[in-house]
Amino acid sequence: MAHIKNKQILIGISGGIAAYKSVELVRILVRNGARVKVCMTRSACEFITPLTLQAVSGNRVHTELLDPDAEAAMGHIELARWADLILLAPATANFMAKLAHGIADDLLSSICLATAAPVHLAPAMNRLMWANQATQANYKLLQTRGFVIHGPAEGEQACGETGAGRMLEAQQLADLLAASLAEKNTAIAGKTVLITAGPTREAIDPVRFISNRSSGKMGYAVAKAAKAAGAEVILLSGPVALESPAGVKRYLVESAKEMHQKALQLARQADIFIATAAVSDYSPAHVYEQKIKKSTDTLTLQLHYNPDILFDVSHAYPDLFCVGFAAETQDLLKHAEAKLQRKKLDMIVANPVGKNKGFEKDTNQLEILWQGGHLSLPENTKEKLAIDLIQTISRVLYSE
Repeated sequence: MAHIKNKQILIGISGGIAAYKSVELVRILVRNGARVKVCMTRSACEFITPLTLQAVSGNRVHTELLDPDAEAAMGHIELARWADLILLAPATANFMAKLAHGIADDLLSSICLATAAPVHLAPAMNRLMWANQATQANYKLLQTRGFVIHGPAEGEQACGETGAGRMLEAQQLADLLAASLAEKNTAIAGKTVLITAGPTREAIDPVRFISNRSSGKMGYAVAKAAKAAGAEVILLSGPVALESPAGVKRYLVESAKEMHQKALQLARQADIFIATAAVSDYSPAHVYEQKIKKSTDTLTLQLHYNPDILFDVSHAYPDLFCVGFAAETQDLLKHAEAKLQRKKLDMIVANPVGKNKGFEKDTNQLEILWQGGHLSLPENTKEKLAIDLIQTISRVLYSE
């Protein structure tokens, strides 16, 4: 987290129960050398006291828009100019609505409208509030306006319900801020990165298909990390239930053949190719035009092997830095090394799947191999692993 050192970070806290996590977040940032100031809404003060945040930040906590102690009584302008980055954690549904519609009726909302610094949000709310159409519309609008949104996570909530809406943990947010504050002088900065993500669907008939358990979370996390490192990112995605990362150009496809065709086309403009997609190895030899009706106890499908996207791209563009992914249930390193050599890759990222690992999860663990190098990344969030992967790619590129 070296990129946090000496950065001026403003933590904005709005009124949600997740405000208690912000104390740990401020502590982590300060411990890593950041200069932290805190601004709280009045409702946030009902959940946690300004005195607590003052103790962990070492600075006076700001709560009032009209502050006679501020220079020219314009505290919102002073803080807006001071910050290198602003993080709203928690960002409630109400506060997100304010930002989306330009309402500046308190100190924190006024700062957000008056700053030139990047503004990050960590949403936190009940799962139904998060899923509400108004909240989702505000979320999408904020993304289009350049706000960086982290989360929310899924899990048990303070109200006793379970679902999407939990604020990310303090360490996760600190790691994501570190990546965003990284100087744009890495080997990946300014380069065009093509990333494939998610599963593919191979049609059987108009209503059935063959697919796999990939959620696309790892590929989308890699796209965000590459963008944060200063790359131009193209995301080629199979069918997933994920929003396109801000600032990333996304193309959507269904089948392996569609992804193969589009990948070969897009690779012409890329410097780096990262193939995180879980592409179906096989597809039905015959696609029925009408829904298959049940007529017997068994149904036999003949499957044909799909084109190998990673192999074909790496051979068609020998100057392209190609990174493959290998999801394995056994002999992880052995299979990964064989794939690295067989497909003539620059790097391979291996991860275990099955037994509650890999697919459909928010965490993973990675083994990264390249010619003459090997790095093990222990289990962590996919966002943090993606940041570490992009940094590793940059180091390997820089050493070439």
